[in-house]
Amino acid sequence: VQLVESGGDSVQPGGSLRLSCAASGFTFRIFGMSWYRQAPGKERELVAAISSDGGSTNYADSVKGRFTISRDNAKNMVYLQMNSLKPEDTAVYYCFGVRVWGQGTQVTVSS
Repeated sequence: VQLVESGGDSVQPGGSLRLSCAASGFTFRIFGMSWYRQAPGKERELVAAISSDGGSTNYADSVKGRFTISRDNAKNMVYLQMNSLKPEDTAVYYCFGVRVWGQGTQVTVSS
């Protein structure tokens, strides 16, 4: 089982990024997936989650209306579209599923 994130970058406040997570080694389409983040000195927190068929999603209050989680079961991919980014969104973002973590991708929001 492997999860590999990509798409992290440094952006200015108000900018956008799209994170991707490539999954392999398991039957992706039957598992819910999540994105977490961990800022320096803080605990890892749930950002967004999506059901196996993509029909149900939920978000942390801090990102509602700005972030969108989605998935493509044909490509074994899960995405996190992040808009209106704020400095407090700065963190390492992790993909999580099947009790496995990805290696993380750094998102930095700074002017």
